[in-house]
Parts: sequence; structure tokens; C-alpha cells
Amino acid sequence: MTRVELNIYYILPMQTVDQKKIRNIAIIAHVDHGKTTLVDAFLKQSNLFRDNQEEMSQDRILDAGDLEREKGITITAKTASIHYKDHKINIVDTPGHADFGGEVERTLGMADGALLIVDAQEGTMPQTRFVLKRALELGLKIIVVINKIDKKLADVDKTLNKIQDLFLNLALQEDQLEFPVYYAIGREGKVFVELPEGDLTVPNSTIGDVSPLLDAIIDEIPAPTGDENASFQMQISNLDYDAHKGRRLVGRISRGTVMTGDHVAILHSPEPNCAIDKGRVSSVLVRDGLQYVEVSEARAGDIVAISGIDSAAIGGTVCDSENLEALPVIKISNPSVQIKFAANTSPLSGREGEFVTARLLQQRLDKEAEINISLKISKGDAGAYYVAGRGELQLAILIETLRREGYEFEVGRPEVLLIEEDGIKKEPIEELFISVPEIYQGLINAELAKRNGELVNIELDGGQVNFEYRILTRNLLGLRSELLTATKGNLVFNNYLQGYVPFTTQPELFRKGVLISCNSGISIGYSLNTAQGRGDLFIEPAEQVYEGMIIGVNKYENDMRVNVTKARKKSGVRVKHDEITQTALKPVIPLTIDYALTFLAKDELLEVTPKNLRLRKKYLTENDQRLAARKKRYEERNADQD
Repeated sequence: MTRVELNIYYILPMQTVDQKKIRNIAIIAHVDHGKTTLVDAFLKQSNLFRDNQEEMSQDRILDAGDLEREKGITITAKTASIHYKDHKINIVDTPGHADFGGEVERTLGMADGALLIVDAQEGTMPQTRFVLKRALELGLKIIVVINKIDKKLADVDKTLNKIQDLFLNLALQEDQLEFPVYYAIGREGKVFVELPEGDLTVPNSTIGDVSPLLDAIIDEIPAPTGDENASFQMQISNLDYDAHKGRRLVGRISRGTVMTGDHVAILHSPEPNCAIDKGRVSSVLVRDGLQYVEVSEARAGDIVAISGIDSAAIGGTVCDSENLEALPVIKISNPSVQIKFAANTSPLSGREGEFVTARLLQQRLDKEAEINISLKISKGDAGAYYVAGRGELQLAILIETLRREGYEFEVGRPEVLLIEEDGIKKEPIEELFISVPEIYQGLINAELAKRNGELVNIELDGGQVNFEYRILTRNLLGLRSELLTATKGNLVFNNYLQGYVPFTTQPELFRKGVLISCNSGISIGYSLNTAQGRGDLFIEPAEQVYEGMIIGVNKYENDMRVNVTKARKKSGVRVKHDEITQTALKPVIPLTIDYALTFLAKDELLEVTPKNLRLRKKYLTENDQRLAARKKRYEERNADQD
């Protein structure tokens, strides 16, 4: 276990930091533009660790979660602090993927300024626009860092021009058009005031460190404001948990002072009759590096975690119990995609999970709703829940998290959320940016044409083709995985919610039929060898199957039921050994959560357990399917008559 994963804290004597010596800075960027690597350099070069500490040899120190390291992305916002030239710099590292934009929106309010990191080759991207727009709306002072200037195809001048155009489009005040620019080689931990000369593609060909950027943070980012002598007020931006102290409320103190033993109230919203929680502060903690440090009091401007109050009202206001005054609600963009969660109902339910009942699933999702305000969780029928988020990735991360915690459940196909404005039903539409080698240009055009994508712009750039499309969110589902396969991974794919347009009826996207097991039992290599002649398989020999379970993709449009549990009849006829063993089988299609969610049809479910992922029909037997179809026709006929 790394030091980042430990929730250690210790008590220091009263050491209040002068408000003028505090800098609260957010790190914002598009995914994979190098912000977390730059944070690593801050932590390592500020003498936070000893030379022999494990962190000095680690990359992506703040991304300590297993899923974050496996997928190479920041999923949740995190805080840390460093000390530089008698100043305390609180750092908020935010996610770069658009699906986790809610994390950005709820944590940017803790900062007074932001470092906008932009890749020198890729330039401004969808999430760059989103995070910059939100930062400018909050009035944050921006410092631009053009990173990865050592890339072979880096074009600093072009990138800077795109950044300036972005500021021109998004700036709300004239002074926001003026911003300092720095140049960085993040992986080497070097930042420059001017673009270095020479061949930057040669590793370690320059001398430098991150001190120019740290100096800029102190000089350019304003100190926090807030009357230290006023009554206490703080907005809850995050929740943390400690085994000894319980739940901790994290946020930046807007005004006043908080001390151990204070009596406080939490207003859930600015509404006059909103819910109110009350309690007594049992501890006050601030960040010191990666650890929490307990102090006797903290003042306006600092980012703190307080415990002792039983509340989970993210976005709520903690204030003096004698002076109830709420801060404005944190603005979070609407979710666009939802998935139905329910307890597992397959014939194999309860065999592989630790938490298998609807009640336990409900408790876990209720807890998620408390701590993740970017997800909208609502109750459905028969103990089911609808979980709505920004996109497939965010929902897939939640599914994988529950799976690793030991939960067993089933989910349906992702559905796009519609809204109603002025009596008109509307659906989300997105900006889509794709970059591929020139040889795949025709493939991209053909696939986007099938999905009714509207081409906005196309550019040729050094053997790469950059596309910009407008496409309905419902037509975007599953596109990424298809194109990754078709281009053999040579794809940069980014999307950003642009707004809503009137809903229009369109035919369903074509998908081939599936191969369905017509028996329950153990799959046999002999039968699978026959089944693979009808399509591509998801399963291998010696796997448990049940009637109604989807075991492959058919070659044709219709579904087909096959028996994969049938053994070869014994006879006296000699056959070649490899004709009846699994050596004759083709490789199976790997079944991942991302792939399964985009593959599902309306009448299908994904069974999720800690050990397996299985696709199945909602109605397992042919008789159940016929009854369901008959019921649906009856309901539609009655609806037409009404």
C-alpha cells in the first residue's frame, strides 16, 4: 500500500497560515495532456518526500486507485499541498475525461486560480473547452501551460493560437484575455518561461525544474479572500472517510474560523425551508503534502476537512449554528445517459457474489448518491434503480467498482435521457473529435454516415486526419469501441456534450443477431466447434451456461438457439483427436463491461458478478419470450384505442 492510499493524520500545535500566504490552485486539462505528471513534479521537487521514499520512484502519485492506474485516467478529484518560499499551495487535481466533468464542477470552487495544461501536439480538445469555460465562469485566474513540447509533432505556435481563440470565445471579461503562458516537458519535470532552443525531442537535452511555474502561482494567482472575523461558512465540495473519525466534510472556508468543539449547522440548499443537520466539530484537518494534519483551528481561505457531523450533503453549506446562511448551490451539468440496475435474477444468481440481494444493492447505490453528485440515482419498479451519468465510461466505472466490492447484479442497455422544454421533447447532442491516420479516413466517414453524424470540419495534419462532427448521443453509444477495433487502436476519440435538440424518430442501429444457449450445463468443446460455424463466440469450453444465456454473435440478423452442452456420442469409429478438442476452436470475443454495455439490445441484460460477466436475454425461455411479446402487443393496442 502506498502512502497516498493511507489516510494518516497527526496533530500539530496551532499553526495558522497567514491568508496572504495561501494559494489554492486547480489543475485542469483534457485527458492525457499531462496534468497528473506535472503534479508529480510539484510533489517531488518541493522536498515533500525523502530521497529514499517510495513515492520518488512512482508516477501518477495522486492516482492511487486501482481503476485509475489500470485505465490511466484520473477518476476522482484529489487534494494535496506543498510549501514553497514560505507559501502554502493547495493543489486540486481534477479528472480530464468528459464523463467525469461533475468532479471538476464541484471542486473548482475551492480554487482561486487554475493551471490549464494543453498538449503541444493535440492542442485544445473538448474537455479543454469545458473546464476552461467553467473556470472562467467562476472568475479563476488562469495560467496556461503548453506541455509535451518535446513531442516530435509538437506545434507550439499553432497550439497557442488555438488557446487564444478559445479564450476569445469563452472570456466573460476583458481582463480574462490576458494570461501568462509557460512551456513544459512534464515527464522530465521541467517548466520554462520561454520556449527552449535546440532539439527538444532529445531526452534531457535541457536544464530546468518546475520552480518558474511555482513562482508564477505565487505571483499571478490571488490569495483567497474572506473575512476571518466573520461567522464561519464553508461549502462542502467533497466527502472523505476515516475509520476512527468517521465521515469528514471537505471544502474551502469562505469566511470566519472553525475550531474543534464548535457547534455548526449544515444547510442542504439556499431554500428557506431546506433540510438542516446539526453537530459539533470533533476535529479540524488540513492537508500537509498527501496526509491530513489535525489542527486546533483553521481560517478563511484554507481547504479543510472537518469531522463530527453526520451529514453527506455535498454542495451544502456548513455554518455557525447561530448564523444560518447558505452559499449558492454548486452548478452541475445534467446527465445524458442512464442504466437500470437490479438484483441478479439469472439461474446462477447468488453463487459468486458476497452482496446479492436487492436491499444490499439499494444501500450501496444510496451511498453512491450521497458522495457522487454528478450521478443521478432514482428508484425504479420492483426494487430496480436507474443510475444516470455523463457517459458510458462513468457508468462502466461504477459497475466495475461495485463488482470489485463483491456485489452481484444485472444491468440493462444504456439509454439516452430526454428533457422537455416548452412542451418540446429534446435529446442531447455532442461534439465529436476523431483523429486517425489517413488510411482510415474512408472508414470514419462511412461509419459516421451510418450514425447520421454531421461533419463540421476536417483537417489534414502530418499524416493524421482530424474530424469534427455533431452527433446525437444515442448514435454515439458504442462508436468508440467499434472504431478502436476497426482502426487497430490507432484512434484519438473525444466527445463533449454541446446541448439539446428536438427529438426525432430514427430507426435502430443495425446489430447482428445472437447465439443463445438452449440448455443449461457445462459447455463442451465438441458443441462449441459446431456453434462457431454459425458465428463468433463469447465463451470457452468448461464454462457454466444456462438456457437464455447469450454465448456468441450470429452471422445473420436473427437470433439463434444452439446447444453447447451436447457431448459427442460414443461410437467405435475412429476420429482425429483435434476434431473433438478445443484446439479447433477460434479465439473468443473478450467480454468487457465497456463492450457489453454497447452490445446490449433492448431485450437483453448484462449479468455482473465478481468472477464473471454474462450476457443474457431478459426472458430466458422461448415460451417466456412469446408471452412477453404478446403482452406488449396487447398493451400497444390498448394504448392506441385510448
